[in-house]
Amino acid sequence: MKAKKVEETIDLLKYEKELYKENITLIGGVDEVGRGPLVGPVVAACVILPKNYSLDGLTDSKKLSEKKREQYYDIIMKDAISVGIGIVDAKKIDEINILEASRLAMKLAIEDLKVKPEYILSDAMKLTNIDISYRDIIHGDALSLSIAAGSVIAKVTRDRMMYELDKEHPEYGFAKHKGYPTKEHLEMIEKYGILENYRFTYRPVRDLINKMKEFNNESSD
Repeated sequence: MKAKKVEETIDLLKYEKELYKENITLIGGVDEVGRGPLVGPVVAACVILPKNYSLDGLTDSKKLSEKKREQYYDIIMKDAISVGIGIVDAKKIDEINILEASRLAMKLAIEDLKVKPEYILSDAMKLTNIDISYRDIIHGDALSLSIAAGSVIAKVTRDRMMYELDKEHPEYGFAKHKGYPTKEHLEMIEKYGILENYRFTYRPVRDLINKMKEFNNESSD
Protein backbone atom coordinates (compact mmCIF):
# COMPACT_ATOMS: atom_id res chain seq x y z
CA MET A 1 0.00 0.00 0.00
CA LYS A 2 1.50 3.33 -1.09
CA ALA A 3 1.90 6.03 1.51
CA LYS A 4 0.07 9.23 0.69
CA LYS A 5 2.28 12.22 0.07
CA VAL A 6 1.65 14.89 2.67
CA GLU A 7 2.09 18.38 1.27
CA GLU A 8 3.57 20.89 3.66
CA THR A 9 1.35 23.90 4.20
CA ILE A 10 3.32 27.13 4.30
CA ASP A 11 2.03 29.96 6.48
CA LEU A 12 2.56 32.92 4.17
CA LEU A 13 2.06 35.28 7.11
CA LYS A 14 4.74 33.66 9.27
CA TYR A 15 7.17 36.58 9.02
CA GLU A 16 4.42 39.16 9.22
CA LYS A 17 3.01 37.55 12.39
CA GLU A 18 6.41 37.74 14.07
CA LEU A 19 6.31 41.49 13.48
CA TYR A 20 2.69 41.80 14.60
CA LYS A 21 3.84 40.52 18.02
CA GLU A 22 6.08 43.59 18.20
CA ASN A 23 3.13 45.85 17.31
CA ILE A 24 4.51 46.38 13.81
CA THR A 25 1.69 46.28 11.27
CA LEU A 26 2.78 48.53 8.39
CA ILE A 27 4.95 45.94 6.67
CA GLY A 28 6.17 46.50 3.12
CA GLY A 29 6.88 43.44 1.00
CA VAL A 30 9.28 44.31 -1.82
CA ASP A 31 10.38 42.30 -4.85
CA GLU A 32 11.81 42.98 -8.30
CA VAL A 33 11.49 41.43 -11.75
CA GLY A 34 13.52 41.77 -14.90
CA ARG A 35 17.08 40.84 -14.05
CA GLY A 36 17.43 38.40 -16.94
CA PRO A 37 15.97 40.23 -19.98
CA LEU A 38 18.23 41.84 -22.56
CA VAL A 39 15.93 44.82 -22.99
CA GLY A 40 13.84 47.14 -20.87
CA PRO A 41 13.93 48.12 -17.20
CA VAL A 42 14.15 46.25 -13.95
CA VAL A 43 10.94 46.92 -12.01
CA ALA A 44 10.31 46.61 -8.28
CA ALA A 45 7.11 46.91 -6.26
CA CYS A 46 6.57 47.35 -2.55
CA VAL A 47 3.17 46.46 -1.10
CA ILE A 48 1.76 47.13 2.37
CA LEU A 49 -1.14 44.75 3.02
CA PRO A 50 -3.73 45.06 5.81
CA LYS A 51 -2.95 43.14 9.00
CA ASN A 52 -3.73 39.40 8.72
CA TYR A 53 -4.67 39.84 5.06
CA SER A 54 -5.59 36.69 3.14
CA LEU A 55 -5.70 36.02 -0.60
CA ASP A 56 -6.04 32.37 -1.59
CA GLY A 57 -3.52 31.15 -4.13
CA LEU A 58 -1.28 34.21 -4.06
CA THR A 59 2.39 33.21 -4.35
CA ASP A 60 5.56 33.94 -6.29
CA SER A 61 4.48 35.55 -9.59
CA LYS A 62 6.66 33.12 -11.58
CA LYS A 63 4.41 30.27 -10.42
CA LEU A 64 1.22 31.97 -11.60
CA SER A 65 -0.30 32.17 -15.07
CA GLU A 66 -0.51 35.57 -16.72
CA LYS A 67 -4.29 35.54 -16.32
CA LYS A 68 -3.97 34.83 -12.59
CA ARG A 69 -1.35 37.54 -12.15
CA GLU A 70 -3.65 40.07 -13.77
CA GLN A 71 -6.51 39.03 -11.48
CA TYR A 72 -4.35 39.27 -8.37
CA TYR A 73 -2.95 42.60 -9.55
CA ASP A 74 -6.42 44.17 -9.56
CA ILE A 75 -7.29 42.72 -6.15
CA ILE A 76 -4.00 43.80 -4.54
CA MET A 77 -4.23 47.32 -5.97
CA LYS A 78 -7.74 47.60 -4.51
CA ASP A 79 -7.04 46.04 -1.10
CA ALA A 80 -3.51 47.20 -0.28
CA ILE A 81 -2.88 50.01 2.19
CA SER A 82 -0.25 51.32 -0.21
CA VAL A 83 1.65 50.23 -3.33
CA GLY A 84 4.94 51.70 -4.54
CA ILE A 85 6.67 51.13 -7.90
CA GLY A 86 10.37 51.56 -8.70
CA ILE A 87 11.73 51.49 -12.27
CA VAL A 88 15.38 51.54 -13.36
CA ASP A 89 15.99 51.74 -17.11
CA ALA A 90 18.48 49.86 -19.27
CA LYS A 91 20.94 52.76 -19.43
CA LYS A 92 21.19 52.89 -15.63
CA ILE A 93 21.50 49.09 -15.48
CA ASP A 94 24.50 49.31 -17.83
CA GLU A 95 25.95 52.09 -15.69
CA ILE A 96 25.72 50.49 -12.22
CA ASN A 97 25.15 46.72 -12.97
CA ILE A 98 21.97 44.70 -12.56
CA LEU A 99 22.41 43.88 -8.86
CA GLU A 100 22.74 47.54 -7.89
CA ALA A 101 19.94 48.47 -10.31
CA SER A 102 17.66 45.91 -8.62
CA ARG A 103 18.57 47.32 -5.21
CA LEU A 104 17.89 50.84 -6.47
CA ALA A 105 14.53 49.80 -7.96
CA MET A 106 13.51 48.40 -4.56
CA LYS A 107 14.56 51.63 -2.83
CA LEU A 108 12.55 53.68 -5.33
CA ALA A 109 9.51 51.41 -4.82
CA ILE A 110 9.70 51.88 -1.04
CA GLU A 111 10.04 55.66 -1.45
CA ASP A 112 7.04 55.65 -3.81
CA LEU A 113 4.71 54.38 -1.07
CA LYS A 114 2.15 56.93 0.07
CA VAL A 115 2.24 55.40 3.57
CA LYS A 116 5.66 54.95 5.18
CA PRO A 117 6.23 51.34 6.29
CA GLU A 118 7.51 50.48 9.74
CA TYR A 119 9.41 47.46 8.44
CA ILE A 120 10.41 45.93 5.10
CA LEU A 121 10.51 42.29 4.03
CA SER A 122 12.60 41.87 0.87
CA ASP A 123 13.07 38.96 -1.49
CA ALA A 124 16.70 37.99 -0.81
CA MET A 125 18.06 41.51 -1.25
CA LYS A 126 20.32 43.37 1.18
CA LEU A 127 18.83 46.86 1.35
CA THR A 128 21.81 48.91 2.44
CA ASN A 129 20.30 52.03 0.91
CA ILE A 130 17.19 52.54 3.09
CA ASP A 131 16.63 53.98 6.57
CA ILE A 132 13.95 51.45 7.57
CA SER A 133 14.52 48.17 9.42
CA TYR A 134 14.25 45.19 7.09
CA ARG A 135 14.72 41.46 6.71
CA ASP A 136 15.85 39.78 3.51
CA ILE A 137 14.29 36.35 2.99
CA ILE A 138 15.61 33.79 0.51
CA HIS A 139 12.70 32.67 -1.72
CA GLY A 140 10.69 35.35 0.06
CA ASP A 141 8.22 35.64 -2.81
CA ALA A 142 7.06 32.09 -2.01
CA LEU A 143 7.27 32.44 1.80
CA SER A 144 5.75 35.85 2.56
CA LEU A 145 2.37 37.10 1.37
CA SER A 146 3.61 40.70 1.38
CA ILE A 147 6.58 39.88 -0.85
CA ALA A 148 4.40 37.70 -3.11
CA ALA A 149 2.08 40.67 -3.58
CA GLY A 150 5.07 42.85 -4.49
CA SER A 151 6.25 40.24 -6.95
CA VAL A 152 2.88 40.16 -8.75
CA ILE A 153 2.64 43.96 -8.99
CA ALA A 154 6.20 44.21 -10.30
CA LYS A 155 5.74 41.43 -12.86
CA VAL A 156 2.46 42.76 -14.26
CA THR A 157 3.85 46.31 -14.38
CA ARG A 158 6.94 45.24 -16.33
CA ASP A 159 4.98 42.96 -18.68
CA ARG A 160 2.67 45.83 -19.55
CA MET A 161 5.70 47.96 -20.38
CA MET A 162 6.93 45.22 -22.71
CA TYR A 163 3.53 45.10 -24.43
CA GLU A 164 3.86 48.83 -25.08
CA LEU A 165 7.34 48.31 -26.52
CA ASP A 166 5.91 45.53 -28.67
CA LYS A 167 3.42 47.99 -30.18
CA GLU A 168 6.32 50.24 -31.20
CA HIS A 169 8.49 47.39 -32.51
CA PRO A 170 6.28 44.36 -33.25
CA GLU A 171 8.98 42.66 -35.31
CA TYR A 172 10.98 41.83 -32.15
CA GLY A 173 8.22 39.80 -30.48
CA PHE A 174 8.48 41.51 -27.08
CA ALA A 175 4.90 40.57 -26.18
CA LYS A 176 5.89 36.93 -26.39
CA HIS A 177 9.35 36.70 -24.79
CA LYS A 178 9.21 39.88 -22.64
CA GLY A 179 12.82 40.65 -23.51
CA TYR A 180 14.34 37.40 -22.24
CA PRO A 181 17.11 35.86 -24.39
CA THR A 182 15.08 33.19 -26.18
CA LYS A 183 16.34 31.71 -29.46
CA GLU A 184 13.67 33.64 -31.36
CA HIS A 185 14.59 36.90 -29.64
CA LEU A 186 18.30 36.51 -30.44
CA GLU A 187 17.42 35.84 -34.08
CA MET A 188 15.30 39.00 -34.20
CA ILE A 189 18.11 41.11 -32.73
CA GLU A 190 20.51 39.81 -35.35
CA LYS A 191 17.97 40.49 -38.08
CA TYR A 192 16.69 43.92 -37.03
CA GLY A 193 19.50 45.32 -34.90
CA ILE A 194 19.75 46.72 -31.38
CA LEU A 195 17.34 49.32 -30.03
CA GLU A 196 18.28 51.96 -27.46
CA ASN A 197 16.20 50.08 -24.85
CA TYR A 198 18.68 47.19 -24.85
CA ARG A 199 21.20 46.51 -22.09
CA PHE A 200 24.49 46.94 -23.93
CA THR A 201 26.56 45.28 -21.16
CA TYR A 202 24.65 41.98 -21.41
CA ARG A 203 26.72 39.39 -23.25
CA PRO A 204 24.36 38.50 -26.16
CA VAL A 205 23.91 42.20 -26.93
CA ARG A 206 27.59 43.00 -26.41
CA ASP A 207 28.63 40.08 -28.63
CA LEU A 208 26.34 41.26 -31.41
CA ILE A 209 27.70 44.82 -31.16
CA ASN A 210 31.26 43.47 -31.45
CA LYS A 211 30.23 41.26 -34.36
CA MET A 212 28.74 44.26 -36.17
CA LYS A 213 31.90 46.30 -35.51
CA GLU A 214 34.08 43.54 -36.93
CA PHE A 215 31.85 43.31 -39.99
CA ASN A 216 32.01 47.08 -40.54
CA ASN A 217 35.80 47.08 -40.13
CA GLU A 218 36.18 44.26 -42.65
CA SER A 219 33.83 46.04 -45.06
CA SER A 220 35.86 49.24 -44.87
CA ASP A 221 39.19 47.50 -45.56
